[in-house]
Amino acid sequence: MSAESVKVVLAQLNLWVGDIEGNVSKIIAAAEKARDELGGDLLAAPELGVLGYPPDDLLLRSGLPAAIAQGLERIREASQGIHIIVGFPEFTEEGTYNAAAVFRDGEQLVRYRKQCLPNYGVFDEKRHFQRGREPGLFSLKGLICGLTICEDIWEAAPATRAREAGAKLLININASPFQVGKSGERVRVLAKRARETGLNILYVNCVGGQDELIFDGDSQACNAEGETVFRAPSFEEDLYPVSVDMQGRILSHEPPGRYPSDEGLVWRGLVQAIRDYVNRNGFKGALLGLSGGIDSAVTLALAVDALGPDRVWAVSMPSRYTAGMSRDDAAEQARALGARYDEIAIEPIFSAYLDSLAPLFGDAPADLTEENLQSRSRGALLMALSNKFGYLVLATGNKSEMAVGYATLYGDMCGGFAPLKDVYKTLVYRLAEYRNTQEEGVEAIPSRVIERPPSAELRPDQKDEDSLPPYDVLDPLIQAYVEEGRSIAQLCGNNVDEETVRRVAGLIRRSEYKRRQAPPGPKITQRAFGRDRRYPITAVYGDL
Repeated sequence: MSAESVKVVLAQLNLWVGDIEGNVSKIIAAAEKARDELGGDLLAAPELGVLGYPPDDLLLRSGLPAAIAQGLERIREASQGIHIIVGFPEFTEEGTYNAAAVFRDGEQLVRYRKQCLPNYGVFDEKRHFQRGREPGLFSLKGLICGLTICEDIWEAAPATRAREAGAKLLININASPFQVGKSGERVRVLAKRARETGLNILYVNCVGGQDELIFDGDSQACNAEGETVFRAPSFEEDLYPVSVDMQGRILSHEPPGRYPSDEGLVWRGLVQAIRDYVNRNGFKGALLGLSGGIDSAVTLALAVDALGPDRVWAVSMPSRYTAGMSRDDAAEQARALGARYDEIAIEPIFSAYLDSLAPLFGDAPADLTEENLQSRSRGALLMALSNKFGYLVLATGNKSEMAVGYATLYGDMCGGFAPLKDVYKTLVYRLAEYRNTQEEGVEAIPSRVIERPPSAELRPDQKDEDSLPPYDVLDPLIQAYVEEGRSIAQLCGNNVDEETVRRVAGLIRRSEYKRRQAPPGPKITQRAFGRDRRYPITAVYGDL
């Protein structure tokens, strides 16, 4: 590189909330590699990288300020021969800030405080952080750089303040969660800020799964004309160098290339979420009930991609109503993917339940009660195996089922993590078809599983459509009601009758108590159940 330019290395890192020592070590190792192997002049690490994001009420722990200070001291000492941008919580007498500092040769060059604090959806930053008000500028070998943090780039003022203060290049550090469509939004926002300010913008984001959130990286560079001139691969932890001249113009970069489809991004994200959740919570592997249906089939393939077949255990638990083809398809899929497969018939357990309850049930006709007993028999077996062998049970329910309560408490809702919790049923099918195109000669999800009408197989000849509208009708209704907040009146008339709309809305409202007891699962949509959507269990809002 000539003396007329500098090299900025975007550190797309997978950081772990609370692991200050591990996160700091990873940032220092990245800085050393950026300096010694990549010829970097600056390493930009993600938002709150020292602590991880989102820390939530970890910020209230009394021992945290001292631990953060020790971590920053290690980074300061390691900044010989390279600038390091690092995010951290700054504790002061007037409150806590979401902050970033720039170190070089053992000196702190600037400290910046995030100006725009998001407080919508999964974000709750005003609960913990004070707002910063001043731009943060520093010199990188004579190039004046402005620093912003995540949400700051979504608003005009912070970038404008940085330019007015003299910045020639803007560096934005992030912990920006993934959702379908988010990558396109980022491109548009960066382009808008770049054109408004005339600044080239470097954007770095973290990767990894953190409880309900997935971070996809998608680090990128945008020139002053609003063109995306570099884009890092999604869900890949690595260091990405970008060369910039002394006027802040981007010189060298990797071409953006073709970005994955929505199905490809969702698949990568769910795989990342399972891998990090299982590994970081100390489980030996993942365990699930494999029914021969589409949801468990997709969950199995995700788990194998995340952990490898040696750490995935599939258990078939047939009942008197399980079709022979379901058992065959489950066994065939497990064999094709190389996962451990066992079969435990639930008929003896189910019969024992019925015998024990017979004196109390009397002559009452069979109904949903008996169906739920089958599901709960399976849930008890899976949890027993989990307890005995240290495997995490993956619940296999999808967002469509969670929305309308088409799931059994303490049955198929049993588990520690629900990979498909925010995945609509129609998308589950698209994910199955996507995965079957990714490995030549391997049908990860049997075609018969994809083609068969979905069924819980809890009574003779049962089909999901016996209880629910077709999923291509149901899913748009759920999306409009849950994610877009549309009213009953707004939903009627779009080729959907009012009775169906009211029925679906009623099921969503009445199922809130179930969702409160569901395991966590990764967010991929605009509004996921859980921390993204907080509704009272006991409430009346039928026509709202």
